[in-house]
Amino acid sequence: MVRVRFAPSPTGYLHVGGARTALFNWLFARRHGGTFVLRIEDTDAERSSWDMVAGIVDGLRWLGLDWDEGPDVGGPHGPYFQSQRLDRYREKAHALVGGGHAYYCYCSPEELQRKRADAEGRGEAWTYDRACLRLPREDAARLDAQGAARAIRFKVPAGETRFDDLVHGAIAFDNANIEDFVVLRSDGQPTYHLSVVVDDIDMEMTHVVRGDDHISNTPKQVLLYEAFGSTPPRFAHVPLILGPDKKRLSKRHGATSVMEYHRLGYLREAMVNFLALLGWSPGGDRELFTRDELIAAFTLEGISGGNAVFNPDKLDWFNQQHIGRLAPADLLGRIADRLRERGLWRDSLETGEAAWIAAVLELLKPRVKKLDQLVDELAPFLVDMPELDPSAAQKHLADPAVRAALTELCGRLDMLEPFDAQAIETTLRATAEQLGIKAASLIHATRVAVTGRTVSAGLFELLALLGKPRVISRLGRAARYTPQA
Repeated sequence: MVRVRFAPSPTGYLHVGGARTALFNWLFARRHGGTFVLRIEDTDAERSSWDMVAGIVDGLRWLGLDWDEGPDVGGPHGPYFQSQRLDRYREKAHALVGGGHAYYCYCSPEELQRKRADAEGRGEAWTYDRACLRLPREDAARLDAQGAARAIRFKVPAGETRFDDLVHGAIAFDNANIEDFVVLRSDGQPTYHLSVVVDDIDMEMTHVVRGDDHISNTPKQVLLYEAFGSTPPRFAHVPLILGPDKKRLSKRHGATSVMEYHRLGYLREAMVNFLALLGWSPGGDRELFTRDELIAAFTLEGISGGNAVFNPDKLDWFNQQHIGRLAPADLLGRIADRLRERGLWRDSLETGEAAWIAAVLELLKPRVKKLDQLVDELAPFLVDMPELDPSAAQKHLADPAVRAALTELCGRLDMLEPFDAQAIETTLRATAEQLGIKAASLIHATRVAVTGRTVSAGLFELLALLGKPRVISRLGRAARYTPQA
């Protein structure tokens, strides 16, 4: 049974890199019918609460990444907050001492800093000198009797630590380059290495899928697994995500919070598809996947060893493609709140006007890359009279001959049956020809008249969907336009 976890710190939001890591774990678990665990890596009980991780949870839920065990849903391996497991970490740290794998360290931070500074002054690299490992028992007993603060350090054995990474292959570290690291601080707080290993053992993790930046942590953790008598999980370290400038993705590259992309008008389907292909490939040239298709195709062996580049233009493309795949009723539901915020919503769009709005959405879908753009394109269809863009009106409605042509076009369209795109186009072009003006001039003027702007979907399909009464009313207003002096 595959068991994997996503273990974020309570930073307040789910960033893109964390979301990709969570997605890879989730896809792997779902692919193998396994268990996906949400664990919160907080060791500060006073500053930790469910509210602190609400932003992370919101991001996961928006992406559709549900978890089988976690702080809110429970499970047989809880608690799932590290801050609620501190006694367990302390117990295991002292067990390491009892087993001869660790020792108490009484060195103060000031003493360690002095030794480090002395070594650097000599131009030497410094690692802990095992002073407390050589401390006589009577000296240690005296310090304990005095209530001296003590940390617990892991005693790194001689030799080499190896592990087979499912992405990078065999990796080996010379233990001579690993100092005796602290597993429990003098204030009783566990370090990351101790808490993560204890949790992964207790929660029976079979695989650890995480970022490349954790490779250097892995030998210490492998040593801890061995000291506890446990077989390490399989590790898969996934490539980092870089910005277009090939530097590590950060706020300077734009939004880094997953929920910010939701607010910017991206679909969860597009974000999941895009994130899945950041460092993973199913083979072949295919790029568009549904969530179920990603589950069926996902393997850890498909993860690349090279860093992935976050390309905003590519994300826009994915979003455009997934918007195009949505059924109109589903798409309307995705933008309902945005329409309400703009004062454009009416309940009849889901009832009596459902067929009409579906046709409008089908016309507009190919033009938009984000949901806010779709709302903007929809606005002329959902208001009684759109505002005229001043510069557009001055450019395309100032000519008296054009305004006269609009008046003539009004009359002809009023008599037109059927009021469909082909008939409208024929009528408009015939009007322009008979009045001796360019068809393009009348087309531009008509577009500004009915939408208030210079760019829109196909004009004749748009006019047909607006309907004769609104088209006639808007053309009439434009024909009465008074140019600026």
